[in-house]
Amino acid sequence: MTDPADPARGALLVTQPVPDLQLQLLIQLLDREPRSGLPLTLAVPSGVLHGEVIGHESWKAEWARSLRQVEGEGANLLAEFPETVDQGIKEAQADEDTVSLPRWIHLRDATLVCGGVAPLRLPLWRGRLSDVSGWALGRPE
Repeated sequence: MTDPADPARGALLVTQPVPDLQLQLLIQLLDREPRSGLPLTLAVPSGVLHGEVIGHESWKAEWARSLRQVEGEGANLLAEFPETVDQGIKEAQADEDTVSLPRWIHLRDATLVCGGVAPLRLPLWRGRLSDVSGWALGRPE
């Protein structure tokens, strides 16, 4: 039997989890209307997460607003960080003709429920779409 990691066999195949296409398209739709959001429940590796899914631009604006309430010069620099990252990505993709689907999901007023501990409430949450193993519209009752 041969070892699949044996360099003599050629290049290794690197695989990554694939995000749910319908969830990506839903987020892309929310990105078009910055003031929109939908209640959503997600299955993530750490438990069940529910909140209002929002677009990237809404998340950036709310994150910057929350950091401006924190004292200190460092908070002001961090408030501009998401926009700086977006500019870098746009510049790097300027020569590419491809349209990319969202790879991140953002929730507002999120609650993380893990077995045996009190729910964790988060004003804003950002996670990789490829880490979401299931989802449903709405929040638990």
